[in-house]
Amino acid sequence: MIHHKFHSILLAAAIAMLPLSLAIAGTAAPVWPVPTDTLRQVRLAGLVPLPEETIAYHVHDRLYVFVNGQAVTVPAGIGINTRDPAIASFPTGSGASIGLVASCEQACISPLHTHDASGLIHIEAPKREPFNLGQFFTEWGVRLNAQCVAKYCRPATRIQVYVNGVLYRGNPAHIPLTGAEKIAVVIGTPPANIPR
Repeated sequence: MIHHKFHSILLAAAIAMLPLSLAIAGTAAPVWPVPTDTLRQVRLAGLVPLPEETIAYHVHDRLYVFVNGQAVTVPAGIGINTRDPAIASFPTGSGASIGLVASCEQACISPLHTHDASGLIHIEAPKREPFNLGQFFTEWGVRLNAQCVAKYCRPATRIQVYVNGVLYRGNPAHIPLTGAEKIAVVIGTPPANIPR
């Protein structure tokens, strides 16, 4: 009888703690890793992977993603086949940077890619052409459309997207990547400050 009562007390305590533990676990930002099938994702984005970086057209945009005020890491290596022998990881003060040490024998890098986890999107193409945020998210393997970002969808979840601090009202997948843009994807509770 005492044994049964003890288990009942433990079970009641665990159930009482459940919402608190779920709330604590829910405060961490999600992790959206780089897909393992990089070149497939590049092609799904409608882009042609290249054997080396080209800088005929070379600009950068900065991407910030927040879920309930917490920053989501935009990982290093999006759009780069890190398994290619010509790709290396170099330590930096803030993590690692991924890049080419030589030309790849076959296609290994997208014109849209990240070298590090700073959120800086590199646009390095043989010529100027239109690129958009939807292509980058496709390479990342994260859903982005007018209703959803990853598993978060309207109307159940508040989703707002800002370009240089200004609310963007269209489909965020269509945001052009033209250089010097600061794009903030805000899901749920916004952060204290929206990047401008």
